[in-house]
Amino acid sequence: MTTKELLLSPVAEPAKDAGDRITVVGVGAVGMACAFSILSQGYSSDIVLIDVVEEKLKGEMMDLQHGSLFLRNPRINASTDYAASAGSKICIVTAGARQQEGETRLDLVQRNTDIMKHIIPPLVKHSPDTILLIVSNPCDILCYVAWKLSGLPQNRVIGSGTNLDTSRFRFLIASRLGIAPTSVHAWIIGEHGDSSVPVWSGVNVAGVRLRDINPDIGTDHDKENWKELHEKVVSAAYEVIKCKGYTNWAIGLSVSALVYTMLKNINGVHAVSTYVRGLHEGLDYEVFLSVPCSLGKNGITNVMKQNLTPSERCSLKFSASAMAQVQQGIKF
Repeated sequence: MTTKELLLSPVAEPAKDAGDRITVVGVGAVGMACAFSILSQGYSSDIVLIDVVEEKLKGEMMDLQHGSLFLRNPRINASTDYAASAGSKICIVTAGARQQEGETRLDLVQRNTDIMKHIIPPLVKHSPDTILLIVSNPCDILCYVAWKLSGLPQNRVIGSGTNLDTSRFRFLIASRLGIAPTSVHAWIIGEHGDSSVPVWSGVNVAGVRLRDINPDIGTDHDKENWKELHEKVVSAAYEVIKCKGYTNWAIGLSVSALVYTMLKNINGVHAVSTYVRGLHEGLDYEVFLSVPCSLGKNGITNVMKQNLTPSERCSLKFSASAMAQVQQGIKF
């Protein structure tokens, strides 16, 4: 008899799969930040890593597996074969060419579209009921690409979008006011990028709108120059990339929050990228942009139609137009 047979006396069949498998495609800095954030917070007990670089993939898997004792004993697997991802509730796509210093997210479009052609079809083949969570940049356009390539309904193709931009925005507002970021209610919508839109009309603390106190907030006439906070949000990633070469921890935490909301069917509201044609007046483009959405086990359950000012609607339309213009040049 083997040691296992001498040690263990089975009394029942092993429990079936817990059904919370999450696949992360891409084991670069962002992918591993996503995987680590999800594991360290106990949001999933079954993580699969997929990448084309076999040695790096094996090393990252082993490194996490060796910490299983401190992570509530999750299953951590890795493979270059997409079959390993079968049955995933959520597939997080972080693979792609990395944004370089001085390069905009939109510059990455065609390079990462070509990569998506090799990722999305096999993911959907092995997990036809999955939710695709696109993190690779340019996030909004690659959501559109993933939607076209996958054949999945719009509610199950989601971009991490401005969930992180919104977090940065709330952090900066909170820092100026001297309160906690969780006590600030503010949103960044539109493109996860240079044409993002700060919804100044809705920024509030305890129901008190900052615009009621300072009618010029966020405008060029504002003597307190709150507008600079949005400028800092837009430049945040570029600044981090300049300092350390890439961004990873904040986006990893952002993605893990989205995963938690969907896996636990919380229907919490986050700013994520979704199909927005017809949502607001003037949005006549077939594009994905971030707006507040409630998330559950089926992906996006509701899309919030904010009461935007004419200026905010105009800015959102400009953001949509910019996405549509770039999409016209994509070669599928």
